[in-house]
Amino acid sequence: MSFDIDIGFASVAGKRPVNEDFALAWLPAGTERQQRGLIAAVADGVSTGGGGREAAQSMVTGLFSDWRSAPVTWETSAALDRIITAHNAWLYAHNRRSDNGHERATTLTAVVARGQTWTVAHVGDSRAYLIRGADVEHLTTDHARPGDLRAALTRALGIDERVLVDYAQGELRIHDVLLLATDGAWSKLRDRDLAEAVGQCDSSQEAAERLTQLALARGSTDNVTVLVLRVRGLPTDDLGVEMLRARQLAVPRRLRPGEALDGLVVLSVLAQSDVTLLYQVEDQADGRQYVLKTLAPGRQNDDDERANLAHEAWLGQRFDSAAFVRVRPRPDASSLYVLFDWHGGRALEQRLVDGPPLSVPEAIDLSRQLLRALGAMHRRGVIHRDIKPANLHVGDDGVLRILDLGVAVSGNEPAALLDLHAGTPSYINPEQWDGARADAASDLFASGVTLYRALTGKLPYGEVLPYQSGRYRRDPKPVSAHRPDVPKWLDAIVLKSIALDPASRFETAEEFLVVLERGSARPLPPSRPTPLFAGRGGWQLAFAVSLFVNLCLLLLVLIVGR
Repeated sequence: MSFDIDIGFASVAGKRPVNEDFALAWLPAGTERQQRGLIAAVADGVSTGGGGREAAQSMVTGLFSDWRSAPVTWETSAALDRIITAHNAWLYAHNRRSDNGHERATTLTAVVARGQTWTVAHVGDSRAYLIRGADVEHLTTDHARPGDLRAALTRALGIDERVLVDYAQGELRIHDVLLLATDGAWSKLRDRDLAEAVGQCDSSQEAAERLTQLALARGSTDNVTVLVLRVRGLPTDDLGVEMLRARQLAVPRRLRPGEALDGLVVLSVLAQSDVTLLYQVEDQADGRQYVLKTLAPGRQNDDDERANLAHEAWLGQRFDSAAFVRVRPRPDASSLYVLFDWHGGRALEQRLVDGPPLSVPEAIDLSRQLLRALGAMHRRGVIHRDIKPANLHVGDDGVLRILDLGVAVSGNEPAALLDLHAGTPSYINPEQWDGARADAASDLFASGVTLYRALTGKLPYGEVLPYQSGRYRRDPKPVSAHRPDVPKWLDAIVLKSIALDPASRFETAEEFLVVLERGSARPLPPSRPTPLFAGRGGWQLAFAVSLFVNLCLLLLVLIVGR
């Protein structure tokens, strides 16, 4: 089912000359609706000398603008906190620069309905409610002292350089109603009024207008604003849904070619390990082929691996670019598995094992495709953590696709997955062996190692075993030392991408891509050799040399002293 919310909005100045409330609701279309959900907010501007409306409007519009550009993989409350904190700092700085001594501030109550959850961010004395049938739940706590509420705010945006924002989250169901209101409305309305209005009115718009007029009829002297959000449909590809399915569904038994699962006939077993199984399957209904990934039967009771597979399924649905293998949701699945599109071709690893290294143009083309895909991932806050030829598929159409998001982190991953030391040793950047977490730089280093191997058939630092740090003491040989037809400008790019010193490498996929596309037109300067004691283990070597020299001197003194 698709994500569908009926929105109703009403706002009036009431007995005040100016309406300083401001409210917005945004429900995007298409795939963006499934990924971002709905965001709605109300703000009640306050000021000394006027301008409260501008504070409320700038805060809400800024929140919406930044929310639309934030990575869809960011956890909702974390994304809201970054955005609200930044805009509060801007409003505070603006107040400090004001020459007329007028201070502008605003309350803010925002709600995001995403997947099958709601998230509320709140500062001030506007309110958020969850109405479920006749039950009305208060989702916020007023930041105000009793009395004249407009003059007694204990917390608002723009007053202090740092603001404490309240967050709350919960489950969302079909027919639920989320209601936002400024104090001019809720101060004159009872919980029963809210439940009756949304229960008796045919539309959210009618309910919002009824509550606004009721607040005015009961003597509200303030601006009155009400937002009503009625849930009519919820998506089925939410992470929470995937996690629930992963806990409930049984792991299928090991399948053999010719056997079927949910109308999917097994054509072959593609890969198997002690954790996962991959099958090539064909849908009996339409003849289309897919890759089916599930857990090995021995992992039936492994809750962490179940959660990891659910995260991979959810994450795979966030990317609709040709550079990623598309996940096909199967809401009616009888067992725990993830279905991926099948593409003809083979993994880059197999290509390198079966044949000679790639030609220079072919290696550059595939690297450019990889860097574009990594740039898209990193902009959404996703780190792959295991880039290598085995996880890069080159289709018959020439398109490079990134495989296996099973160890990728997104900010929403299970805790056990985040703590996992993921990756293939020979492709892991040196600083991870010192305890650093994988980040975008890790994917870029692995991309450089992949490019080196694609051109030479060799690994720049040799085969690295788990926790073997000694391999990273010396710079690798230039690519041209293995094959003279590689131009010097490409030599410099590859060596920069896998430099021992992180500060010498490319900072972003976009920077790496631009330099690669410019090629010989604007070549990089030659890389400087890493000093002997600057590489990994350099200080240990220096200490050993120093100790040896001192022992020799001590021995010499003892001999001479005799």
